[in-house]
Amino acid sequence: MAKTANINIRVEPDVKSTVDGIFSHFGLTVADAVNIFLHKVIIVGGLPFDMTLPKYNNETLAAMKEARDIASGRIQTKSYASVKEMVEELGLEDMED
Repeated sequence: MAKTANINIRVEPDVKSTVDGIFSHFGLTVADAVNIFLHKVIIVGGLPFDMTLPKYNNETLAAMKEARDIASGRIQTKSYASVKEMVEELGLEDMED
């Protein structure tokens, strides 16, 4: 059996939990995935993906921030028991197709 070396990395707990769940669907551990990544780096002679910054306009960036704020609970949103209730509150019940 080949000798191994340890690599210690720090990640946010929610990131680790998320990747644990994803990798488990493939029968992999995080260590397995890191090993696969490192071998791919060796094969391609660099990062095995393009590194680019996404180009979003200000409106899209604002919408993404708002979505993250809603998901994290920083922004409270109204919920409805039914579509009918929402339509009535918005005053759309008189609209026709």
